[in-house]
Amino acid sequence: MKIRTILVSQPEPKNDKSHYFDLAEKHHLRIDFRPFIKVEGCTVKEFRSQRITISEYSAVVFTSKTAIDHYFRIAGELKFSIPDTMKYFCTTESIALYLQKYIVYRKRKIFHGTNTFSDMADVLKKHSSENFLVPLSDISKNDISDLLKNMKIKHTQVTLYKTVSADLSDIVGLDYDMLVFFSPAGIKSLYDNFPDFVQNDTKIAAFGPAGDTVVASGLRLDVPAPTKDAPSMTMAIDMFITEHNKKFK
Repeated sequence: MKIRTILVSQPEPKNDKSHYFDLAEKHHLRIDFRPFIKVEGCTVKEFRSQRITISEYSAVVFTSKTAIDHYFRIAGELKFSIPDTMKYFCTTESIALYLQKYIVYRKRKIFHGTNTFSDMADVLKKHSSENFLVPLSDISKNDISDLLKNMKIKHTQVTLYKTVSADLSDIVGLDYDMLVFFSPAGIKSLYDNFPDFVQNDTKIAAFGPAGDTVVASGLRLDVPAPTKDAPSMTMAIDMFITEHNKKFK
């Protein structure tokens, strides 16, 4: 059976320059986009259960724009006025610039890396006396905490938002030739929404750790990414479909 329909478990790209659209045109595919997961902010009660007082921290680490949104949200709900002396450390410049949504950027002490948090090791050493708060999601890795521990920098991780399964009840039958996943939470959502899902001839593509979860769930991983020959998901799908659809000419 030729692959003609694909469901990508992410939001639809906002511009027409996405490689998915090139892929659809090249192989005459119908590609639909639908997030399998969504982010929910922790409530004030859930925040307080972590026994953290924001005023005790003189610096904050941001790894995403979502973390920024929920940090300022929870501060507002707690009626805590963030001092002008707060220092902000961001993984990338793009994340740092997003702070303009909440603060006067040029009047604050803001630092950022070029790609990863470890890029800021030298800067962090210069501010090692600060007490860092690290807002994360409930499924975040501990790599930032590990780095700060190795540098003997005082810090605390706090969960301000969580990843939950989206409601996909309007999708009837999940009738697609290929499903594409990008996170372990996406696989969980698959079974939360379709508990009787049986793979059969449906192809599954998965990026990074999502691939391990596919296999651990007893499913068949047809298109893993990244690989040496296909560093992106679209490249991996393109290569797979090119070979697979040849069989049905």
